[in-house]
Amino acid sequence: MKEKLKAKIKHANHHFNESWVRSLTKTVTYRVIILIMDFLVIYWLTGKTEIAFGFMVASNIYTSIVYYLHERAWDRIKWGKMKNKK
Repeated sequence: MKEKLKAKIKHANHHFNESWVRSLTKTVTYRVIILIMDFLVIYWLTGKTEIAFGFMVASNIYTSIVYYLHERAWDRIKWGKMKNKK
């Protein structure tokens, strides 16, 4: 039982450096979800398609850039990463 738990913990703590392509892919997929949510919530609050669309576009341009930069910055931080043992 103890060995099973150790193996589970070891598996859960693995980390690999991410390529810029992976970070960009995560950014795009996350932003698609947020685009939909932004539009739906603003439309629900205002009842106006034009306002919902305008907010969705404007907010997602700058937040996508910030999210990508945040991901890349965190990938450079060594804190919390574990070396892979082969």
